[in-house]
Amino acid sequence: MDSGQLTAGESANLEKKESNINTEERTMLKDDNGHLSAADRAKLQQQQNQVSKQIYGDKHNRDQQVTQPTTEVGKRDLHQQQRIAQGVKSGQLTAGEADKLENKETAINHEVAADRAANGGKLTAAERQQINNQQSNVSKKIYGAKHNNHRQSKKQ
Repeated sequence: MDSGQLTAGESANLEKKESNINTEERTMLKDDNGHLSAADRAKLQQQQNQVSKQIYGDKHNRDQQVTQPTTEVGKRDLHQQQRIAQGVKSGQLTAGEADKLENKETAINHEVAADRAANGGKLTAAERQQINNQQSNVSKKIYGAKHNNHRQSKKQ
């Protein structure tokens, strides 16, 4: 059965690709005094079509976003993923900033998975505290990146 949803990783990957296309378009516009050549338009259209096909494929694969995490660690992870996605969407985060934050989140998720695997599916109190500290650090980095002067230019 198809899920009809994107996982956080699929969403972040697609957002990054869309951001790269937007950056390329801005560069093309800048290089040609605000105009796109027919070749530039064709290239951008082809890239957008590829991303569109990937969106369709990702939405119709069997991977599903866990919509209601039950643990505090899972809830916080989902919230931070949403903050990153919102930052990309609003232009507050550049693609590079989002990528670095996503990598930090991924590292924490791998650590959680390894800790749970080693402890029969549970985290010890010490592991929960360590993960909480790491998530707090990433949360501060998300805030800092969203409130610095680096902005993703909007599509013209």
